[in-house]
Amino acid sequence: RDIVLNNPKKRNALSLSMLQALREDLLHDSKSKELRVIIISAEGPVFCSGHDLRELSSEEDVKHHSKVFELCAEVMTLIQKLPVPVIAKVNGLATAAGCQLVASCDIAVASEKSQFATPGVNIGLFCSTPGVALGRSLPRKVALEMLFTGEPLSAQEALMHGLVSKVVPEDKLEEETMKISHKICKSSKSVLALGKATFYRQMTQDLDTAYKMTAQVMVDNLTLRDGQEGIEAFIQKRKPVWSH
Repeated sequence: RDIVLNNPKKRNALSLSMLQALREDLLHDSKSKELRVIIISAEGPVFCSGHDLRELSSEEDVKHHSKVFELCAEVMTLIQKLPVPVIAKVNGLATAAGCQLVASCDIAVASEKSQFATPGVNIGLFCSTPGVALGRSLPRKVALEMLFTGEPLSAQEALMHGLVSKVVPEDKLEEETMKISHKICKSSKSVLALGKATFYRQMTQDLDTAYKMTAQVMVDNLTLRDGQEGIEAFIQKRKPVWSH
């Protein structure tokens, strides 16, 4: 399913209404058997400029400010809790919470012209919440340089440091994103859902706990019909037919 950030006049800012719409779109039919992958893209030259600063001004009270950041955190964590892979298709600038959105997705494909930055420090609002996603996607010193200076990473730098999965020419962005999506769709949804949940769970654990937990998950995986079907097909050198 495609989710398109479609407010280019406001640089696809993550206003409260945009965040609410994004949450609804992510949750829509999330448990449907037909849903296999979600692609987040954007209209216009800016993928996402982050929060709408008008909503963070003194015109709004602290309660409103808290609501914005709480909803944003909910959306970012929701992406990793969904049972299907979420791909960011980035063609342009992603800054602050927009950069956070890219870092929060499971996979990110970017065009060569894309850039990534957390420039909040330059206007007196340190990108602390984007730093959560950044610090979990990038080496610490790279993340901190971005956070301390506000200087952008080029698409190639973002690739080198692990913020994005692939960088392609702009005219190949759709093709490459769909290539990854089609590959995902060939696998069992139940197996992918189990694998995604397990991956994020083990990332917060120490090594011994992670291996103990994932070993049990692999045993559980073998009890899934798709797990057995895939192994039997491999042994017999035939293609498995996923039923779900």
